[in-house]
Amino acid sequence: MNKTLLFLTVFLGISTAGFSQRLVIKGSDTLGAKLVPQLAEEYRATNPNVSFEIAAEGSTTGLSAITDGTAQIGMSSRRAKPTEMSAAQAKGVTLKPFIVAFDGMAVIVNSNNPIAKLSKRQVEQIFTGAVGDWSAVGGNPGKISIYTRNTSSGTYSDWKELAMNRKDYAPSSQKMAGNEQIVAEVAKNPNGVGYVGLAYLAAAGIKVIPVDGHMPNEAEVRSKKYPYSRPTFYYTNGEPTGEAAKFIEFTLSPEGQAIVRRVGFVPAK
Repeated sequence: MNKTLLFLTVFLGISTAGFSQRLVIKGSDTLGAKLVPQLAEEYRATNPNVSFEIAAEGSTTGLSAITDGTAQIGMSSRRAKPTEMSAAQAKGVTLKPFIVAFDGMAVIVNSNNPIAKLSKRQVEQIFTGAVGDWSAVGGNPGKISIYTRNTSSGTYSDWKELAMNRKDYAPSSQKMAGNEQIVAEVAKNPNGVGYVGLAYLAAAGIKVIPVDGHMPNEAEVRSKKYPYSRPTFYYTNGEPTGEAAKFIEFTLSPEGQAIVRRVGFVPAK
């Protein structure tokens, strides 16, 4: 059992035995580490016969799980790629997206870092390795330590697209399994820098850096003024049915979207 699955079982206080319905949800850590477990807990309050298996290992794994038929819902922090759509169609699967929340990928540094702002150009230079010392962008001298998501992550792909003009990450960048790991590393490294979703900004030891004067908050993300704003998704094989359809309906309901906001995301509706 992977760590995410173990956490969910403890969090909901259940085992999967004795339930008439089982909903398997796989994919994005951005959605699956906090938001979807809380949605699942609230959903079970009125649907106690449903058990959840949630594996948050990256958006790529969620899309693959729908294609392979090993999950009813795939969580993704990015849109499916044309190659993924084609691979699914080759197996008779139609990847159908549902926008469930909006997110803003925030640039975070250690709370003791004197840096107070960055430009989009400076962000690109930092993460591509074109700039390797904080003194080059107005900070104290010190080698920049870059923390990124791993390659199966939709956030890894979106950051490369939105922040790096599709350039390669710096060879020295260190790949982390999830948002919480990036936060933990930046919080203990005075020269650390990373990017995380909105739901992970309240952690101790980090601070969020404005980019070209814009901050990742609800107003800026909803208006798309914040440059690293994006939608997040559930994917299903065609039109969802059964418990999957009911859970998606719950996620998009006023109650579900209130949980979206409470966790830290921007509601889709």
